[in-house]
Order: sequence, then structure tokens, then C-alpha cells
Amino acid sequence: MEEKSEKKKSGLGKFLAGAAIGAGLGILFAPKSGKETRKELKQKFNEMVKKVKEIDLEEVRESFLNKIDEIKSDLADLDKEKVLEIAKEKAAAIKKKMDELVEEAKEKATPAIHKAVEDLRLKTIDVLKDTVKSLEEPKDNKKSSKK
Repeated sequence: MEEKSEKKKSGLGKFLAGAAIGAGLGILFAPKSGKETRKELKQKFNEMVKKVKEIDLEEVRESFLNKIDEIKSDLADLDKEKVLEIAKEKAAAIKKKMDELVEEAKEKATPAIHKAVEDLRLKTIDVLKDTVKSLEEPKDNKKSSKK
């Protein structure tokens, strides 16, 4: 564990050193007097040292882990949203077909067949509503309702 921390510090140190060198080169090539440039360069290095001392590697690690968890959660929600959208589209298409079947049964079939088709349509609508509802529920609610 200590070895990882040392590598992180080393990598972070290289990054900050590169940033400081870049800032320093920018100041050196700026059209100012040598005295002004050296003063500004010293100030930039002092600012960089102060920033490096303020860095909390544990805090950086926690921040990265939190961001990764947020991204994973967002990806899971995205998949859920896609499934929900598809389910809603399919449910609407199935309902439309059932409505058409009921109308056809009403026009061309006996009252008993019409009633059976209407019962089937109502049951199908209930199943579709339950399916969409279950997809809309947050995961936590599903877990607690199963207990």
C-alpha cells in the first residue's frame, strides 16, 4: 500500500514539476525585463509549492472513486432507461394491436368471442402496466418489496 502511495506521489510530483516548468518557460520567453521575469517566476514556483503542499492524496483518491461510482450508476440507469423506453413503445404497440383485435371481434365474431377478446385485452393491458411500473421503480424499492 505504501508503495502505491509513493508511486502516486511520484507521478503527481512529475506532473506538477512539468506544469511548473511549462509556466516557467512561458514566463522566461515573455517580453519582460530579466528582473521582472525572475520575480514572476519565483512567485509562480512559490504558488506551485503551496498548491503541492495542500494536496491530500487520500482526498484525491476518494474523489476519483466517488466519480467512478457515479459513472457506473449513471451507466446502469442509462441501460434501465433504454429498457423502459423500449418497454413503453412495445406496450403501446401491443395495446394498439389488442384494440384492433377487439374491434375486429366486435364486427365479425360472436358476442362470446368478442367478450373473450375484450377480457384478454384488459388482462394484457394490466400485464403491460405492471411491466412498465416494475421498470420504473428504483432498485431499492424492488429489494424492500421482496422482503
